[in-house]
Amino acid sequence: MTHAPRSSHPAVAKVRQERAASFQLRVADWITKFAGSMPFVYIHAIGFAVWMIFLEKSPWPTLTLVVSLEAIFLSTFVMIGQNRQADFQQAKADHDFQEQELELKTNTELTRAIHAMTAELHRRLIEDADQQK
Repeated sequence: MTHAPRSSHPAVAKVRQERAASFQLRVADWITKFAGSMPFVYIHAIGFAVWMIFLEKSPWPTLTLVVSLEAIFLSTFVMIGQNRQADFQQAKADHDFQEQELELKTNTELTRAIHAMTAELHRRLIEDADQQK
């Protein structure tokens, strides 16, 4: 069974193209995706356990430094992800606003045209009724 290609909102497609074009953004996306996964947690749990149990007699000062530095970098990637999401939401909102304005304009024009045709039809019916009298 084949599936039809999933169409995306134009703002989504645009953001995807921009992000795919930038090596830095692709790396940031990959790191953010990996850092938010269970393999990341497992690797850290195993790595820190091995470090604390087998590699250093007093791992706490160095471990504290490493974990602090990692937290600084990970929080930066979280902010990059939030900025990306905010950019996407704004692009989508801008696109949706433009589409809604166009739809409103089209609907207004159609309503005016229907009103004009209805008025003309009414006028003709009245004229025909007057002529038949």
